[in-house]
Amino acid sequence: MEDEASAGRTRLSDDRGQAAIEFTGTLPLILITLALLWQAAMVGYTFMLAGNAADKAVTAATTARGGAQAACEQAGREDLPGAWDATFVCRPEGDLMTAEVKVEVPLFFPGAFNLPMTLSGEASANLERSWGW
Repeated sequence: MEDEASAGRTRLSDDRGQAAIEFTGTLPLILITLALLWQAAMVGYTFMLAGNAADKAVTAATTARGGAQAACEQAGREDLPGAWDATFVCRPEGDLMTAEVKVEVPLFFPGAFNLPMTLSGEASANLERSWGW
């Protein structure tokens, strides 16, 4: 009888399977954390894309003869991946040409859904020549 009682106590205090149960319980928390980190990386990458597109756009706009807005937008979209939605505004301000690019932040993967926020990049450059602004 004593052997059966001690065997029952051993089975009740056995920890086999405990790690699997704990991992199953924390898996949603791990996945949510990974998703938030990925989204943070997407926001950072979008911010970087907006700044680079603004730099390219203002460089093209300062050297364009006429049609600065078209040159601005075309140059800004060259390095901007097609899945990112962006608007470009280039305008002269005194002796400077200013480009403002607003890029929508995608939700997890570009091309599907966008977050209800936009990131903007701005760049300015001296107008090298006066083309009748």
